[in-house]
Amino acid sequence: MDLSQSNGTNLQIPVIDLSHATAQTADKLIDAVSRYGFVFVKGEGLGFTSQILDDTFALSKSFFASPIEEKQTCAISANNIGWSSMHTENLDPKNQKRGDFKEAMNFGEFIDGKAQQALAPAIAPHETDIHHFYDLCHELCIKLLKLFALGLKIDPFKGGEDFFASRHDTSKGPSGRILRLLHYPAVGKDESAFDNVVDIRAGAHSDYGSLTLLFQRAGQPGLEVLSPTESWSPVPVYPPGTESDAFPPILVNMGDLMQFWTAGVLKSTVHRVVFPPGESEDRYSIAYFCHPLDKVEIETVPSEMIKTRSEMNKQQNGETITAEGYLKKRLAETYGWGKAQSTL
Repeated sequence: MDLSQSNGTNLQIPVIDLSHATAQTADKLIDAVSRYGFVFVKGEGLGFTSQILDDTFALSKSFFASPIEEKQTCAISANNIGWSSMHTENLDPKNQKRGDFKEAMNFGEFIDGKAQQALAPAIAPHETDIHHFYDLCHELCIKLLKLFALGLKIDPFKGGEDFFASRHDTSKGPSGRILRLLHYPAVGKDESAFDNVVDIRAGAHSDYGSLTLLFQRAGQPGLEVLSPTESWSPVPVYPPGTESDAFPPILVNMGDLMQFWTAGVLKSTVHRVVFPPGESEDRYSIAYFCHPLDKVEIETVPSEMIKTRSEMNKQQNGETITAEGYLKKRLAETYGWGKAQSTL
């Protein structure tokens, strides 16, 4: 298996319209993520507009253009909140000689509309806007989680359609959910800092939580997915049939906890971000990492579709994990923070 090169063929990830979601929509979602681990979604009523996306990307660009001294006022810490500088994060520590060629800004949960973290000068005046975007992302995730539960035909006496959603109900406690602004500088801006042998924008990895939303910009490719044939396939920003849409459809992928929950029926697929051929501009993206409540135990979903699969706790060597424990373990590996203090 050659994981170093892309096969150059775009993966045909389905695009699903959520405007009028039905049981058939749920079945299509299950089919897509069980095959690819990824699916594009779009539709009316999701809350996102061209203006909201343009404004949020503009804010991101403004923040990353700020003096380093200002960004350092909100440097990332072990709670996974704040700014991480170039090469700080290493998503593939077993294979990367140094950290990813990117910087990021993570926002944790808001309380009464207020961020529970330091905000750099470029961001502080826009706290309300960030909070609104954060909430829109969570609302979409809840909609998707209900559809996944519907598609998996979870026993109605054991949670049914609300099985996943209830375990992401932020009124019941804290979670590790994160809104992340991402900046991948163009190589030409500082060639002295780039090594084409060891550098990658984001190393090969799977996501840690239940599901992830990814917002991208036209003309800024680079995401690749490890396909079912175990080769790297580029993911287009605008998949076929969406080129005339006002903004790219939202890319959704499963995280490890969803894979554990469903005994592998819903796949957490390895992906990376590379320097595309002819790359000449910075790449910006926005990701929302949806996580269950910290204390939720990840136990196999009560679904006949999953019953024949191996029990999740067997996958985990007989141990039960919590959402918080698994997240701490993965973050410790990514940032080199030492042994994670988790419930594994």
